[in-house]
Amino acid sequence: MERVEVLKTYKVYIGGKFPRTESGRYYIPENGKGEPLGNICSCSRKDVRNAVVAARKAQGGWAGRAAFNRGQVMYRIAEMLEDRKAQFIDEISFQGASKKKAEDEVNTAIDRLIYYAGWCDKYTQVLGSVNPVASSHFNFSVHEATGVVGVFADESTSLIGLVSMIAPVIAGGNTCVVIASESLPLSAITFAEVLATSDVPGGVINILTGSMTEMSKPLSTHMDVNAIAYSGKDVDVLRDLEENSVLNLKRVRSYSKDWLKSGSQDLYMISDFQEVKTTWHPIENIGGANSTY
Repeated sequence: MERVEVLKTYKVYIGGKFPRTESGRYYIPENGKGEPLGNICSCSRKDVRNAVVAARKAQGGWAGRAAFNRGQVMYRIAEMLEDRKAQFIDEISFQGASKKKAEDEVNTAIDRLIYYAGWCDKYTQVLGSVNPVASSHFNFSVHEATGVVGVFADESTSLIGLVSMIAPVIAGGNTCVVIASESLPLSAITFAEVLATSDVPGGVINILTGSMTEMSKPLSTHMDVNAIAYSGKDVDVLRDLEENSVLNLKRVRSYSKDWLKSGSQDLYMISDFQEVKTTWHPIENIGGANSTY
């Protein structure tokens, strides 16, 4: 008898764990040859809510870490991804990419993580400022994390678009809830397996699969989500996200880039999800000389 292949069931990643979807639904995408890719969770509104709760719980601790330590954690993700490079190349190729494109995608994803890891303890110096004031004070502008970010990953790539959106968000101390590519979902959950075996605290990155159309409204209207990052060219989707985000004045950032190019990595993608805080420090005169403490 001909053997029946056992398809892998790809679970979602919420709070550092791999639960099955609350909806109990799955879908089976196919590659260009008509081959089934696997059993993929079709997430629901409840999964979105659970992911936001996990992201909010983790946000304070992640933002409170030393910036250098966040960079170490991100570098560790890159190390773990490097160790499993062959698996990711095979997965991306199975989904329809050429071997060369799959290799480029994985290598660029690793390099991108290292790029943003290097910025973790430097972006505040570059983006911050000392402001001139007309009084005996120092006035500083410093950057702080926005909070929980809803990320809509690139639909046309499997790994590099996902990593390119996540990396600047978490480098700045935010946590995120990610909607993976619906048609190319395999690398998203395999990347979650990398996260689970690295040093990333549970809840910092949460990855959901399924219909973006179904999950976009509950994520963009959620009152505990502070910002939305959208990668795509669909103006109708972007308009809906912007309208939904008005409820709690979420900032919405949209990116339409070729993620395989080095120009798509940008310091200002970190600042897109930062709040600017201004602090004042008095200057006290002692014995006619200026001194501070």
